[in-house]
Amino acid sequence: MSNENHYCGEKEDYGNNSMSYDHALTDDQQYGAVKRDLKSRHLQMIAIGGTIGTGIFLSSGGSVASAGPLGALISYTIVGTMVFFIVTSLGEMSAYLPLPGAFTTFGARFVDPALGFGLGVGYAFQWIITVTIEVTAAGMILQYWWTHLPMWIPALIFIVILVGITLLGVKAFGELEYWFSMIKVLTCVVFIIIGILVDTGAVGDNFIGGRNWHIEGAPIVGETAKDKTVNIFTTCVWAFFSFGGTELIGITAGESSNPAKAVPKAIRQTFWRILLFYILSIMVIGLVIPWTDPTLLNSVFAEVNEAATIAPFTTVFKMANLPGADHAINAVLLTAVLSAGQSSFYASTRTLMAMGREGKMPAIFGRVNSRGVPLYALAFVTMIASIAFVADLVGTGVVFKWLVNLTGMSALLTWMSISVIHLRFRAAFKAQGRSLSDLPYVAPLFPYSCYISIALALMIVFMQGYQSVTTVPFEAEGVVAVFVGAPVFFLTIIIWKIWHKTKLIPLMEVDLDSGRHVIVPSNKSDKPNMSIWKRIVHFVA
Repeated sequence: MSNENHYCGEKEDYGNNSMSYDHALTDDQQYGAVKRDLKSRHLQMIAIGGTIGTGIFLSSGGSVASAGPLGALISYTIVGTMVFFIVTSLGEMSAYLPLPGAFTTFGARFVDPALGFGLGVGYAFQWIITVTIEVTAAGMILQYWWTHLPMWIPALIFIVILVGITLLGVKAFGELEYWFSMIKVLTCVVFIIIGILVDTGAVGDNFIGGRNWHIEGAPIVGETAKDKTVNIFTTCVWAFFSFGGTELIGITAGESSNPAKAVPKAIRQTFWRILLFYILSIMVIGLVIPWTDPTLLNSVFAEVNEAATIAPFTTVFKMANLPGADHAINAVLLTAVLSAGQSSFYASTRTLMAMGREGKMPAIFGRVNSRGVPLYALAFVTMIASIAFVADLVGTGVVFKWLVNLTGMSALLTWMSISVIHLRFRAAFKAQGRSLSDLPYVAPLFPYSCYISIALALMIVFMQGYQSVTTVPFEAEGVVAVFVGAPVFFLTIIIWKIWHKTKLIPLMEVDLDSGRHVIVPSNKSDKPNMSIWKRIVHFVA
C-alpha cells in the first residue's frame, strides 16, 4: 500500500481501511481541518493541570474538617484511584483513536449513537455553564484587591479575553494552559515543602509532628465505625469535584501533533502526579492544621473573594511567617479560574464541533476556520454563556442555580460512561480478532479498573443522595437539585434513540479504524541527558 500523509505521520497498512481515511479527508474538505499543534509537553501539563482546580486550594480543607486528617486522606485516595482508572481508560482509546469528540464520539461508535448524543449534550452544556461560573468567580476574586469594583465589569472583560484566546487557535490554548498549570503545580510543590518544614518545626513557631492526628475526634471523625465510614465516603463527594476536568486529556488528543506517543506519556505520569499534588497536599493540611479549626470549613462556603484569607494553603504559609500569603493564594486562585474558563471554552466548542460533524448538532458547528477554530460553535457557546451570566446578574439567581444543578451530575455520569465505553471498546477489539499490541497504550488492570470506577461512581451518587436526604432540616429542593441532572441525561438518550431508532451496535460492526493515528518516528530521545535537577523539573512539569 502506498504511503500517504494523514494528519501527521505515515499511514500504515491496517487492512482494508482506506474508506475510513477517505471519509476523514472528505470531512476536512467539507468542514476544514483542525490543527494538530498540541505538543507532548502541552498534553502532560493539561493532564495534571486539569486535576488541579480551585477545589484543592479551598474544599480540601473542608474534607479534613468533615472526615478528619486520615479520613480525608482515605477519601482522596479512593477518588484519586477512580480518576486514575478513568484517565487510563480514556487514554487507551484516545491514543488509538485521537478524535476531537473523544468519549462522546466513542460512545456513539462503540455503544449506541444515542449514548454519544446524550454525552455530548450534557458535556457541552456542563462546560458552557462553567464558563459563566468561572468568569463570575474571576470578577469576585479581583474584588479582594479592589473591594468597590463591580463584579460584572472584570467578568465581561474576562469573557472577551477568553474568546480572543480561543480565536487564536489550539496552539495558544495549549501554551497558556501549560503556564497556568505550571503556576498551580509549583504552588502545590511549594505548599508541600513549606508544610513539611512547618510540621517539623524547621520554620514557624514550634514543632507539630503528628499531634493533630491524636487530638479528640482524630484521625477519623465520627463517634462509631458507621459514622466514620459515612464521613469518609461523604467526603468523597467533595474530593470528586476537586478532580473535575481530568477527562479533558481525551479531547485534546484530537488536536495533538502525535497522540499515539504524547497521550500514553501524559497518562503514565498522571498517577504519580495525583499522588504528589493531591494526596501529599491533603496529608500536609491534616498534619499542620487541626481538623477542628473553623477556617477549614469556612473556606469551603465563603465567597471566593473572601476565601483567600482563610484557605488552608494561606493558613500554612502564614504559619511559616511568609508575608503576603493571602495575596499570593488569591493570585493563584485567579489563574485557576481563568485556566478553567479557558478549558471550558475549548471543551464545549470541540464537543459541539464533533457533534456537528457527526450529524448530532447543526452541521455548521462542525466548520472551522484557517486556524482550526470552530467559529460557529464558539459563537453559540459565547451567546449561551453570556445569557446565563446576564440571567445570574440581573435576576434572583434562581434560574442560574437550576442550570448549575442540571450540570451537577453531568461529570459523574460522563466518568461512569467512559468506563462502560472502554468495556465495549475492548469487547469489540477482541471480537474482531485484534491484538493488544496494536494499542499505543494499554490501560492497566483492565477490566477490573472499569468495574472499580463504575462502583466508586455509583457510591458517590449514593452518598450525594444520602447527604441531601439526611440534611437537617430536610429540604426536598436539595434532593431534587442532586438528582435532576440524571433524568435529563437519560431523557436526551431516550429521545434520540426513539427518534432515530438506534440500536446497540454489534461488536463486529464497531468501527475501530476511522481516525486511527500512527506514531511519528522521532530521532530525539524521550529521555535526553539531563542533570538531576532538570530531571526533577521535567517530572514535575
